[in-house]
Amino acid sequence: MSGNGEPELYYADYLQLKRLLGAQLPESRRRGAEAHDEMLFIIVHQVYELWFRQILHELDAVLQIFGGEHLDERSLGGICAKLERITVIQHLLVEQIDVLETMAPQDFLEFRDLLVPASGFQSVQFRAIEAKLGLRGQERPGGSGYRRFQPEDARYLKSLQQQPSLFDRVDAWLARIPFLQDEHYDFWACYRDTIQEIFDSDRRVIEQHPQLTPDERRQQLEQLQRSRRQFDCLFDPDDFEQQRAAGHVRLSRLAFQAALFIHLYRDEPLLQQPFRLLKLLVEIDEQLTAWRYRHALMVQRMLGSRIGTGGSSGHEYLRKSAERTQIFTDLFNLASYLLPRSRLEPLPPALARKLDFHFSTLSRG
Repeated sequence: MSGNGEPELYYADYLQLKRLLGAQLPESRRRGAEAHDEMLFIIVHQVYELWFRQILHELDAVLQIFGGEHLDERSLGGICAKLERITVIQHLLVEQIDVLETMAPQDFLEFRDLLVPASGFQSVQFRAIEAKLGLRGQERPGGSGYRRFQPEDARYLKSLQQQPSLFDRVDAWLARIPFLQDEHYDFWACYRDTIQEIFDSDRRVIEQHPQLTPDERRQQLEQLQRSRRQFDCLFDPDDFEQQRAAGHVRLSRLAFQAALFIHLYRDEPLLQQPFRLLKLLVEIDEQLTAWRYRHALMVQRMLGSRIGTGGSSGHEYLRKSAERTQIFTDLFNLASYLLPRSRLEPLPPALARKLDFHFSTLSRG
């Protein structure tokens, strides 16, 4: 007994190891001829689900902080710490495939048919992670696919589609960020003027380049014009909304402007934490894509051209899923709109001071 009269906490009881270590029940054993590698298959996927649970734990905490009408800037450090933890877990998820690949394809075939129609596609937790990050059902190859889930799980996943996601929360937060415009400064106007100067300069270089053939000059000018139209969309609210309605961009125009401002002026002290947050969202999205691609390669290695146990086209489905399920695509694409530091317009002194930290000068006696 402990000093307060409570039974002393025992390691195995705290971690519920009897339940945890008794939860590996190979289907091949139940059928009377246990396949040795099915134990590995079960444990790897159970560990995945444990890590998914931790990711959801972190995501729920982040969504709760973002859920208020205003975001306390002091909470950004905690948000970034939780998102960074998610990225570290994601690295483990990718590396865990190495363990699964120690199983030879022929050994997988010893029990593979016993798993039909169960499939990793039916991981409710993974689908919940996608939904809470901001992936919507229509963005997945073949649609949402809720028919493959039990009714209770399908209802839960459908309900998540109706709730604000992390993408939605970040969009709203970015749209509220100040500093982009006041009576003395208009970031968007300054940015547009600089872009205009860059395109005019590029056009002169192409037109005056002595080594270009007429056909090469025409092709490069056409490419320059296409790039210019891409930038023009940013300055035309109606055009931007048309691009958004067509699915070419997801962020609202105000949020897109704020994200670009943060990236361009990320060295300003008060923008360093917002920049870190946006960078972590890109990292999470990148790791999700890396896991999907690696998983697709592993499935191809194990199954070749066979269909998956859930009836999908196996590695082909997974490859397409990796290509189409990016969530924070707009943050990736910001690189298309960045300016060289040498062409960046200096911020007005008053605004630069607002974005700085202020420390009193202490005299030493």
